[in-house]
Amino acid sequence: MNHMTPGAVGLDPAVLRDQLFELWNRKDLQTLHLAAIQGFSKLSEPLEALLTILEGCPGKQKGRSHTLGLHILMEFQTWMKEHPQVTLSLLLEHQALQQRALSLMTDTQPSFVDNLIHIYQLNSLDPAILRSNIMKLQALHCYKEAAVLSIKLKLQKELNMVEMCVPLILQNKLAMAEAFVTGHNDLEQQLVTLLDSWCHPYFSEEEIYKRFPHFSVTKQGMSQIQPKMLTKHVFRLMEKFHIDQGLCPNALHKRRLDSLRFLMYKRFVEKSMTDENWSDHVQYVVADDFELQIQLVEMLMKYCGLHKASQWSLRYNIPKNRLPWSIWEMQQSLPPEQQQIGPSGSAKPEEWRPSRSHCQNFYQVPLTKDKVHFVDSPEALRRCRSIVLKEGGIIGVDMEWQPTFGCISTQQVALIQLAVLDQVFLLDLCANGFRHHPDTIIFIQTLFSERNILKLGYGMSGDLKSLIATWHQLIEEPLKMEAMLDLLNVHQKIQRRKINRTQNGPQEVLVGKNSAEKGLSLLVQQVLGRPLDKTEQMSHWEKRPLRISQIRYAVADAYCLLDVYSALSSNPAYFGLPADLRSISSSQPEKSGTKKQAHGKEECQGAQRVSPPSSNTEKGLLCGEKCSEDIPPLPPQQLRVVCDNMLQGLGRYLRCLGVDVIMLENTDDHRVAAKLAQAEGRFILTCGQPFQSLRSQVGEGRCLSLDCSEKARDQAVRVLRHFNVQLTPSDIFSRCQACNSDQYAAVPCKDMVRMMKQKGLLQGQDNIDHTQQQEEEKLSHILTPSVTPEIPRMSYT
Repeated sequence: MNHMTPGAVGLDPAVLRDQLFELWNRKDLQTLHLAAIQGFSKLSEPLEALLTILEGCPGKQKGRSHTLGLHILMEFQTWMKEHPQVTLSLLLEHQALQQRALSLMTDTQPSFVDNLIHIYQLNSLDPAILRSNIMKLQALHCYKEAAVLSIKLKLQKELNMVEMCVPLILQNKLAMAEAFVTGHNDLEQQLVTLLDSWCHPYFSEEEIYKRFPHFSVTKQGMSQIQPKMLTKHVFRLMEKFHIDQGLCPNALHKRRLDSLRFLMYKRFVEKSMTDENWSDHVQYVVADDFELQIQLVEMLMKYCGLHKASQWSLRYNIPKNRLPWSIWEMQQSLPPEQQQIGPSGSAKPEEWRPSRSHCQNFYQVPLTKDKVHFVDSPEALRRCRSIVLKEGGIIGVDMEWQPTFGCISTQQVALIQLAVLDQVFLLDLCANGFRHHPDTIIFIQTLFSERNILKLGYGMSGDLKSLIATWHQLIEEPLKMEAMLDLLNVHQKIQRRKINRTQNGPQEVLVGKNSAEKGLSLLVQQVLGRPLDKTEQMSHWEKRPLRISQIRYAVADAYCLLDVYSALSSNPAYFGLPADLRSISSSQPEKSGTKKQAHGKEECQGAQRVSPPSSNTEKGLLCGEKCSEDIPPLPPQQLRVVCDNMLQGLGRYLRCLGVDVIMLENTDDHRVAAKLAQAEGRFILTCGQPFQSLRSQVGEGRCLSLDCSEKARDQAVRVLRHFNVQLTPSDIFSRCQACNSDQYAAVPCKDMVRMMKQKGLLQGQDNIDHTQQQEEEKLSHILTPSVTPEIPRMSYT
């Protein structure tokens, strides 16, 4: 059927395509628009001609967000609105046109795919035909394109989830696999249980190779199927898709085993946890997992001997055939009174006022015990409300919850501390019926929405997440947050100024420069002179009654906010702060993250954390300009570091700059970094929680903490700035990213391509000759001019 306007002559689609291509190259989009609108009206069969034009457009140019083909499609959509008579249903051969449109679906540009589907009504095709086209894309190793098309055409239930998602995962495209299953409960569950099966202790990657013998797994893909990374993804997806933990026993076992190792380290190596807290957490982590109970006994035998290991083996009734013989012998020799694990009968009752040494070393709340009130009933809440909700007041707010070591993403609040000038109220949400009493939630909503009461906190995003987990009605009716001041933002401003301050500045604020303190404890130390005692931080906060030491800790965490705010407000200029501290919160919003168990992500790490360089500084570092540092300039070859497994991207980047870098594998324990640093005189680069323990093993100045949320380039700039590394052009690409060697050999390009394919560094090259040729040309262009046989170290210019 002819769709031309009256008086128009048929236009050859190839002529129109060439005309549009020329305008596209000239970037004359305005003229291209006019030419396209006029040209479409001159085509005898616009829908068929459009396919001819698109089929003749230069390659798909993957990686570009906008291509000529997409632009033509968008112009055609605009033209169709003015010509509603142009419809696919009027064409007798419309199924043939639909098949041709499907063959163009190797482009993952969403708009490109959406426009083709709309114009050619591809959703009306027989599902068998659509499914066949998806299989063709799979056979061509176009896994992402196949997934995108199947999602757009809503074919997920028609396809095999494993065949579709496993190649995506191994190509480091788990997000696309998630998108494929999202909205289909059975597919969501299949994906999560598949990932969980890979977390089994005896799972081998060989099983994947057998299922997909034609698929070359990249190094990045291999990193996605390491137990540590898999467990992280399984727990994230369990929460996202609301899947029962019982369906993921392997990931749960792995997370609990890692938590058990962490607890052993905290108690017997770092010695930063009380025996009672440790015992509470161990029982929670081990639960009824029989294999974990056995591993606990074996770990105890290693860390603290046969006596304690035997007691725990008796607690869990571990059979004789699963115990080391020495444990069994010790069991028989233990008198009855020593077979039970519990507090010693001679233990002295705790006093409210701690020891003299504790008072000398840690911040103390200037309150007697009678000024601390438990609020566990509506009557007690009314008394609290009358005092706390006074207009013009200032309140320190903190919360405690039961640590779950990642086995549950967000915990319910167990205790809310509200500190006013001369007393502290502890809202006990574990008291029977108190948490769900209507008056309790009304009080919380009123407190946070009151504009005339200033609420002080530190890292409050984690507290707010736990509040939502405690009261789900806060999802539908979010808290109105008024008059909130997060002292974390204030602390970050103090830290940035402290790093950049000259030596003539007020050195008193530099308390904690090399301190092991962090977060709120560091702020309290810097402002008030003594840190917080964090011994009870990881307590069993849902166990009642609370110990005196727990109450003392909870009270101090809230009351110290009042003292810090008072000190900062009385002399803000001394700390480099504006007169109105509230302005900091609005101009420098806090980054999202949790509080109690993820301090490394959002709390200041002290003077060892590298400050953000300015853009001018960064440019100077990468161009070899001298940095104004007190330490002498250092060539990159003389800087020797070991990167924790959380900073592998940084390690590869530093190798490109000539730095001698050892990188931990995903399966390595963080403590391996300390051993390598001690044995080879290297600096440690790490981030988050391992920083404190690693620094304690290698000494001050030998361990540097970075921000994991930053890009590798920004992290590298900070490292160069910290060590005053001076780069020259010859340093760039002077060391291999993969093996860290600075010795190069000239290799023919074909051999290089072959070796890279064997290592999984080139994807999907087996059956596509032209792609291989392009890769060879690319490698030839990069490698050939750069090889300098005369010297061992080589440079890219």
